[in-house]
Amino acid sequence: MTDEEFERHALAIRGRELGADGVARFLRIYRAGSGDYTRDRHLWLEKATIQDIMVEVEQCCWRELGR
Repeated sequence: MTDEEFERHALAIRGRELGADGVARFLRIYRAGSGDYTRDRHLWLEKATIQDIMVEVEQCCWRELGR
């Protein structure tokens, strides 16, 4: 499957699962935007430690599980 075929297949699945409004929202949120993610990521994570990141991951997981 080529990348183009895969993208079409994935969009069809999203369309089936989310409907037209959901696909439009998904595309608006996840399509390529502007800016320099790599540069910005370094700024966001400049002083973060692995422990800081793990705390955030654990908090996110607990929220997802409703605990």
